[in-house]
Amino acid sequence: MKEIRNEHFSGERALYQANGLQISGTSFGYGEAPLKRSSYIKLSDSTFSSKFPLWHSEMIKLKNCMFTEDGRAAVWYAKEVGADDIIVEAPKCFRHCDRLTLRNVSFTNGDEVLWKCNNVRIDRVKANGDYFAMDCDGMEINELEVEGGYAFDGVHNVTVRNSVINSRDAFWNSENVVIYNSIIKGKCFGWNSRNISLINCTIESREGMCYIENLMMKNCKLPNTTFAFEYSTVNADITGKIDSIRNPLSGIIKVDSIGVIILEQDKVDPMRTKIICADQLISQHI
Repeated sequence: MKEIRNEHFSGERALYQANGLQISGTSFGYGEAPLKRSSYIKLSDSTFSSKFPLWHSEMIKLKNCMFTEDGRAAVWYAKEVGADDIIVEAPKCFRHCDRLTLRNVSFTNGDEVLWKCNNVRIDRVKANGDYFAMDCDGMEINELEVEGGYAFDGVHNVTVRNSVINSRDAFWNSENVVIYNSIIKGKCFGWNSRNISLINCTIESREGMCYIENLMMKNCKLPNTTFAFEYSTVNADITGKIDSIRNPLSGIIKVDSIGVIILEQDKVDPMRTKIICADQLISQHI
């Protein structure tokens, strides 16, 4: 494997279609697509300030690298990409990628990052920006921190563990999602989705968990949550109090305490949902 050390590249397609390179301590300056259509590339301690540096590339390893604000749309249409200990300051990184592994990665401007990717592994990732991970399929996630609106729209076949997701309207239009031991905060979690499971999670929402087909919750907490479960089919085991429940479509809801239960008979059949509440005194049926 040929080595490139402590070099600087700029202009258009500086290392276009490169194959079998080990690059370290190198900067990619003003220009576009320096490593487009490259393969079997190992990059360490390097900086990208050029646009579209790794499009249509395969078998890429990134270690201790940085994509600056000018390194926009850095990795698209790529396969077999591993990124460890990298910082991404530019938006729109990682799209249409397959077999992508991210470890200890920071997206400081994470708008529209990780779109339409398949077979993604995430461990110890922080992202600040809107529309994180839209339309991805096949994700294994551990210790993710997301701050920004509309995360995980349209995802399929996702497992999340030990994560904190602070995002308005997260996991809309999604299918086959399992979330363990995580904290989720936002306005409307999970709308228009199917097969969503939450285990040992804390969720804060206003109008969350609505319009879901086959929602399962086990040992979850729902502080500061109002108007939950509207038109959802639900099997929920909730610890503590939920402020209000509105018009679930069917299922079983077990909870310690409920502020208000709203069951409008012209909209749903109340007999299709069984609500078991330890503190019946503060429940109200409308």
